[in-house]
Amino acid sequence: MKRHRPAIIGVGRTKFGEHYEIAPDELVEEAWLRASESAGVERKDLEAGYFSDYFLQLTNKIGIEEGFLSELSELHIPMEKMRSFSSALLNACNAVESGRYSFALVGGVEKMTDRWDKIRDDLMLLEDPWSYYAGCTPEANHELMLREYIKKYRIAGKSLETFNTALAQIATKNHHHATKNKYAQYQREIQVEAVLQKRLQTSKPLGIYDFAPISDGAAALVLASHEKAREYADTPIYIVGSSSATDYITFPARENRTGFVASTTAMENALKMADLEINEIDMAELYDQSTLLEMTSLEDLGFSKRGQAWLDIHHSCEDYEGFYQIDEKKLFVNTNGGLKADGNPLGATGGAQIFELVRQLRGEAGGRQAQANSDLRFGCALELEGFGTKAYVHILGRE
Repeated sequence: MKRHRPAIIGVGRTKFGEHYEIAPDELVEEAWLRASESAGVERKDLEAGYFSDYFLQLTNKIGIEEGFLSELSELHIPMEKMRSFSSALLNACNAVESGRYSFALVGGVEKMTDRWDKIRDDLMLLEDPWSYYAGCTPEANHELMLREYIKKYRIAGKSLETFNTALAQIATKNHHHATKNKYAQYQREIQVEAVLQKRLQTSKPLGIYDFAPISDGAAALVLASHEKAREYADTPIYIVGSSSATDYITFPARENRTGFVASTTAMENALKMADLEINEIDMAELYDQSTLLEMTSLEDLGFSKRGQAWLDIHHSCEDYEGFYQIDEKKLFVNTNGGLKADGNPLGATGGAQIFELVRQLRGEAGGRQAQANSDLRFGCALELEGFGTKAYVHILGRE
């Protein structure tokens, strides 16, 4: 029996950035109203809510986020709170697909800049206890993985220069895409030379331009059953595959330290659910918390061969045409600027990824439209919790 997948019929988000003057409820309301308006759904139609944030309790002293959302929406429907947007979406998909609800609101928010000095340690705990007690920064595991990757694949000499340049090209590419994204935190170009210079200034393999920023913002979407989707949207975007997987919290204890097993497993299961092959995916929103993670995610998800993603990136970016060329296949990656330039308000980050895929698949991405929307069939989003401890993959399609 063919399973009927739920569909996204409306999306909304705020601009990401440092919003000291805007309260979290204002951010949530802005994203939610935009999603509802684009879906043509009224508040009374919503039957459940799924909400995500990591630190709202610490940054804004909001203890029970479900009650916060209930008060904001003036609804008394079932509501659940998760960490990541992708987790909230996965749970909403399960509920809608089961037939329990016809409409569900999925939203996420974060106000990290309000108390950045207070949550720095908590970000380290998301990485792993080893990092925390060793006094490492949240960026430490990225550098450890980079060193492991170079050692495993024996990258040295001229190849090492090319490898380092490829990582810098990722940052340059994502900033270029963000110049066409009005919601992005950083809407400015940066050059490869600037990325390399920042690394030299700190004598580290990854510099400030290699990492995503600290951000505030919100995102939301309206999820509908297969039966209701066509009534409310001319172009519903179906979630044809969804999966998550989990790995050890302690990065040095993992067997594979040059990629994330959780990402690979989640992608394999999502493709199986969608009954698709990897070469049928036209675009990907990857969790580029660092330039390194965009590169390794290409391998983890199966787009690039192990140990070869940096070469695919470098060759594609020498004369960049808006996509990665991998084995004669065009792959559009992080067309919104990625976490690197769009921003990274943790609880809302996954929502921005889904927002971009929906807009692209509908042909509504404006100046950053990948190509004619009729040529885009499927896109995927990868969101991580911690340093690859949990991975979520959602595959979206117009079919």
